Formats: sequence, structure tokens, C-alpha cells
Amino acid sequence: MKAKNTYNILIIDGQGGKLGRQLIEAIKARFDNIEIIAIGTNSIAASTMLKGGADYAATGENPIIVACRKADIIIGPIGIVIADSLMGEITPKMAVAIGQSNAARILIPVNRCENLVAGVPDLSVSALINDTMNKLAGLIENNNSLSC
Repeated sequence: MKAKNTYNILIIDGQGGKLGRQLIEAIKARFDNIEIIAIGTNSIAASTMLKGGADYAATGENPIIVACRKADIIIGPIGIVIADSLMGEITPKMAVAIGQSNAARILIPVNRCENLVAGVPDLSVSALINDTMNKLAGLIENNNSLSC
């Protein structure tokens, strides 16, 4: 059981894990009562996110599947819900687990690796992280409820 008002946030990233690390650093600087689980699609990404301040880190498909069951909020590049994205690092099972999770998802529209998001301007990473922090604050302030 989690403590009252504690949020379990799952950060998923691949390749070098730099986006995940920046997200973790921003979350830790802004929010209290946050437990961050960082799952890298490879060991370099997991290690980078752990160095950024994640409470726990793991690597690979099964940790993503298991962590998606326990997360309140999942954050990562939009490719985490697209099988074979992030240069093939996202397996179909990973994408399904993330998509079927009961957690709220904040997907960052990174226009790379053959997945382009229409209607979204090409923003800097810092602008994307700032917007992510605003969306996360909205979820936390509204007690993790999303309106459809």
C-alpha cells in the first residue's frame, strides 16, 4: 500500500535515457511525495535515469509490464505506446502494457524515429519538459483524475 498522497510515477525511456533523466530531475525538484520508478528499454537508459534521482530502476520488457500495473502515472516519449518504436526498443508487449494500464499517461510528442505527431509544434526538450510538469501538476492537484 502506498502512503496517503504519495504518487507512484513510472518513467519509461530508451536509447540513452537523457529525456527520462531530465524528467526525473524536474519532478524531484518540483514535487514532494513522489516515488519514481525508472524503466529503461536498455541498461544505459536505466542507469542514466537512476543517476537522475529515480527511487528505483530496472531494464527491459517484464519490468515495464509489471510496473504498469502499479503506476499511478506513466510518463515517457509518445513512442512508448507504439510497438517497434524508439529504434525497435519498444516491444509489442511493452506497448500493450502501457496502453492497457489504468494509470494516467503523459506522452511527450517527440517527433523522431519515423513517428511524427501532426498539429504539435517542434518544441525544445526543455519546453516539452516544462509542459509535462504542468500536466503532472494538474493530475496531482485533481487527484489523478483525467477527463475524457
